[in-house]
Amino acid sequence: MDATTAKSELGSVDIERILQLLPHRYPFLMVDRIIEMDGDDSCIGIKNVTFNEPQFQGHFPGRPVMPGVLIIEGMTQTAGALCIQNLQADKPQIVYFTTIEKCKFRKPVIPGDQIHYHLKKLKARRGIWWYWGEAKVDGQIVAEAEVSAMLVER
Repeated sequence: MDATTAKSELGSVDIERILQLLPHRYPFLMVDRIIEMDGDDSCIGIKNVTFNEPQFQGHFPGRPVMPGVLIIEGMTQTAGALCIQNLQADKPQIVYFTTIEKCKFRKPVIPGDQIHYHLKKLKARRGIWWYWGEAKVDGQIVAEAEVSAMLVER
């Protein structure tokens, strides 16, 4: 199987499906689309950063910068949607962000940027998933962290 064939087998999730998978809503939904999913092993999610988002009113007036914690939240939401999509449970699930480790912020994210959340599963055990995440803008890493999340019934 060549790389083109493998790529076509990867799944994707649009905003309508993300809204079914996650309980988050505006202004706290931090992922707009998942463009690649490989089971629950890895995925790439997208967040379009726009000036009209509420955090930019105060962070910072005259020089808007996406808060780092929201970038990390976007990573965990992307990982959570990946887990729930692949779990395919009969009962609805909810994702709780449980840990963040080895977090680094490399470059500011500003309105007009498009963040690509690259998540790769490190391990899964007893309803908890650990992922390594990198947030990239134009191919450059702007943030990275190891995150974990726990799935529970709603």
